[in-house]
Amino acid sequence: MATKFAEFLQTQKIDPRRLIASSRQIERLRPEDRAARLLARRNRKKESSDDEGADGEKAKRRSGRTITPRLITGAQSGKAVSGSAKTRLLRAVNRLLEQRKQDPVDLRALF
Repeated sequence: MATKFAEFLQTQKIDPRRLIASSRQIERLRPEDRAARLLARRNRKKESSDDEGADGEKAKRRSGRTITPRLITGAQSGKAVSGSAKTRLLRAVNRLLEQRKQDPVDLRALF
């Protein structure tokens, strides 16, 4: 018996390789992410509450961890998947659905 995630991929005709590619584009760290992490690390070391980094925007943080083929096969076969991995899978699926001009799904529809 297939899992909800595997059935969803089949009904929507989503190729797992496209999921990996879209996840890489969404989750990969960019130079501004690295700069924000460096600033946060320096502020932590100083242990001062200067408003040096407070004016920076609080955009959606990228994890830097993309979806792997092992994660996809595990999710399709029904193995335990962590919450953060489920969120990364959901973001990648919703990006592909957005490109197809379809409505995004929620986490309960996939898992």
